[in-house]
Amino acid sequence: MSDTLQPAAALAVRLRALTPARVGLGRTGVSLQTRDLLDFQRAHAQARDAVHARLDSAALAAEIESSIRPEVLQLHSAAAGRAEYLQRPDLGRRLNEASRALLAEQPRDEVDLAIVIADGLSALAVERHVPELLQELLPRLSDLWLAPICIVQQGRVAIADEIGQALNARISVILIGERPGLSSPDSLGAYITWQPRPGRTDAERNCISNIRAEGLSYAQAAAQLGFYLRAARRRQLTGVALKEESQLLGGVESE
Repeated sequence: MSDTLQPAAALAVRLRALTPARVGLGRTGVSLQTRDLLDFQRAHAQARDAVHARLDSAALAAEIESSIRPEVLQLHSAAAGRAEYLQRPDLGRRLNEASRALLAEQPRDEVDLAIVIADGLSALAVERHVPELLQELLPRLSDLWLAPICIVQQGRVAIADEIGQALNARISVILIGERPGLSSPDSLGAYITWQPRPGRTDAERNCISNIRAEGLSYAQAAAQLGFYLRAARRRQLTGVALKEESQLLGGVESE
């Protein structure tokens, strides 16, 4: 019996070196070992904290304005608070009246791109990764005319459709905290939409996910975003059709 267990244990060790997933956990009788149970409970608590955490949009706006780009708008969805946001996904997909009024005051000249930042289901992901990702991304977009960056509290992916339309943008990109997992409470996603407007479906978007230290690096994510933005402008679409025909070689932008 011991001869058959040793290769399995060695395989589990090799697999654990490749992934943060819980592979080959030890047992005490029919139960998990205490250390593995405590680790699971810690990860579960981190995921719950990430879902319920509040984004400090004022601090994030100040950081972006001081070091990345001076024009930042702070907006809010129609969900008044976190509890309502989690219970009513529809309210997270549209702006409140004050935010609509603020956008209505902006110039109506057509712009190439509207960048939206939203807490989504992990404010932790936004606070940890968005400033560094923007530092990598914006130099690649020097040929594009950008709208003011918008930070949205209690926002879902589709809220970028309303914002992009209000800012008269040809493309919107939303950087948003993804649903936390038991090994990834701080994963950031990016969704690209051509001609954003309310009613767009997920099939009409391109998604780049798992942007974090243990996943897709800032440089890789910026390169992929740059590719999709230029391909979208050239083909005047995003979504399934663009995804099927794109060629990304090692995360390097390619035309």
